[in-house]
Amino acid sequence: MAHSQFFKKMAASSLAAVLAVAPFASSDAEAHGKRNHKERNDKPFTLSLMHTNDTHARLDNVAKRITAIKEVRAAKPKSLLIDAGDVFSGSLYFNEFKGQADLEFMNLAGYDVMTLGNHEFDLGSSPEGHKALADFVKGAKFPIVSTNVNFSNDSQLSGLFKGGTRFEPKGGNIYNTLVKYVDGQLVGFFGLTTEETKDISSPGTVEFENYIKEANKAVKFLERRGINKVVAVTHLGYDDNPEYDNDLELAKYVDGIDVIVGGHSHTQLNAPVVISADENGKAKDPTVIVQAYQYSEYLGTLDVEFNKKGKVISHSGQLIKVADKAADPQAAEMLKKYSDKIAELKNTPTGGTAVKALEAPRTDGTGVSVRNSELPLGNLITDGMLDKAKAYNAETVIAMQNGGGIRATINQGEITLGEVLTTLPFGNTLATMKLTGAEIKSALEHSVSQAPKESGGFLHVSGMKFTYDSTKPAGSRVVSMDVKNADGTFTAIDPSKQYVIATNAFTAKGGDGFTVFKQAYDSGRVTDLGISDWENLRDYVAKLVNVDPADEDRIVDIGR
Repeated sequence: MAHSQFFKKMAASSLAAVLAVAPFASSDAEAHGKRNHKERNDKPFTLSLMHTNDTHARLDNVAKRITAIKEVRAAKPKSLLIDAGDVFSGSLYFNEFKGQADLEFMNLAGYDVMTLGNHEFDLGSSPEGHKALADFVKGAKFPIVSTNVNFSNDSQLSGLFKGGTRFEPKGGNIYNTLVKYVDGQLVGFFGLTTEETKDISSPGTVEFENYIKEANKAVKFLERRGINKVVAVTHLGYDDNPEYDNDLELAKYVDGIDVIVGGHSHTQLNAPVVISADENGKAKDPTVIVQAYQYSEYLGTLDVEFNKKGKVISHSGQLIKVADKAADPQAAEMLKKYSDKIAELKNTPTGGTAVKALEAPRTDGTGVSVRNSELPLGNLITDGMLDKAKAYNAETVIAMQNGGGIRATINQGEITLGEVLTTLPFGNTLATMKLTGAEIKSALEHSVSQAPKESGGFLHVSGMKFTYDSTKPAGSRVVSMDVKNADGTFTAIDPSKQYVIATNAFTAKGGDGFTVFKQAYDSGRVTDLGISDWENLRDYVAKLVNVDPADEDRIVDIGR
């Protein structure tokens, strides 16, 4: 049904008929049915958006973010403010305040819509489960939109989810789809979270549906109610692994999406990207994709002009550098009650001193990264895991740490608790596991399957060394594997022999796609020692005192 026809039907029909077309609140339907429909539909309409993603509890610059938002609103008062997920995890602010500090500033900023990222589910395996996420949702003055996530089996989240479509929805709830009234026009929203969440977070009983299927359903649902301007708020990644999901695939396979506000891949799209061909290469109405990098370093802006049929006819967008702004005085004063506590935590010494900086680099291509290469920091962390695990099980001979769990550099000099918590922010517990040599090889094959490209599942190791060839097909890359003996010599790993390894509980349960670990977990071969990863590292650097790990050729790519 065309947009103008929808409003004419609203004006001409009884209230019951209106509600049969769209499940809005009756007062909303009556009010909008009385407006001048011709004036709003016979001229182009510009939708202005501000957007953030993957802020990861980085609040030190939040007062400057508030200034940037206020400046855009002053110039464009009807702009909507959207977040594409991963507010949770990644800094001391989250470790200490579990999202409540971020929420206070998001409420102050006046966010209009948010979707959930994979890290919003990080605490699902903790004793409290998703309580922190439920508290975040309940306290939000803005709605959450989540279309492909099934909360029905989670007791803390199920009651917060509302099905159907809501017009001008209230905060404190999660909606399947929602509709905003903007400058005389109806704009529909739906939200998607990567299906990979089940592998890279701890969602527990929360389930994730196919994004293409659910997006198609959402668009058709909105279009049947006369909404011809549709925004997808996604945490899929711009160009992430298409075997799971990404925004480029979404734009090609789902017709009717006008704008995708994305997150997850931390992509810096300095200008919007337009997809105007479908999965078969045939021309389609354009879909505009935006994403604003990470850590609130930028505030994204987008202006999209629609014709009266709801087709995008022009657009412009940019990233505003938050660091260039002055701090908003009110937000700066609000931050102090949190930052004072964080400063106290950051300054607590561990007793260890880094002889040199221990880097955790990332790359957009195939350069050295914590997610594709052996690094001194990875060696330090795994050495600490192995040392702690041996105290509980003397038979432990190998430790493995996923690169995706190592989040920050440790600076040269005194190592503080703050640095440890920032480097290992997820609080994953240490686990031991019995694996055969063949299963270890399977795990290592998965670890290097994407090399030299980055993978969060790239494993740093201690107590062993291995070589692989990245020019070979994935699954057939590992050339040699050796376990370290007590006297410092190495012996080839026997495929049929069983070994005790240490890893974090996240990977032990199959996180980052380690099905071989999950099989071991499901068969009862995993023991969770209950000690957080940051505690292991804290204790280990204190034990070392002078911390000076090196690259020891534990992981060698003979194909590079």
